[in-house]
Amino acid sequence: MTQETRVLYNDTCPVCRFEIDVYRRRAQAEGLPIRFDALDRAGDWGLTPDQAARSLHVWQDGRVLAGMAAFRALWATMPRWRWLARVTGWPVIRPLADLAYEHVAAPILYRAHLRRQRP
Repeated sequence: MTQETRVLYNDTCPVCRFEIDVYRRRAQAEGLPIRFDALDRAGDWGLTPDQAARSLHVWQDGRVLAGMAAFRALWATMPRWRWLARVTGWPVIRPLADLAYEHVAAPILYRAHLRRQRP
């Protein structure tokens, strides 16, 4: 893999930060060309920080992916995580994983993000 993969994540979210730190350490240990951008870089992606906080985003092969598609793209670039990209891409699992992320996990994390932003 020679092209860089970029990940835009909510660094203010403790759950998101913990998970991304796991990926970051693995990517560094394996010398993978993955760059991790925090919410303050959302403008570089053509997104507002609020849009970026709603789900994980991955830039790969000239396109921006969001949600489970972003996770699958990230996992596919990481040798120890490729199996998860494959499993969550199976025809029966894919719609369930997408539904669980888009309608359960992401909204819960986003609402927690909004609570953290209140003065």
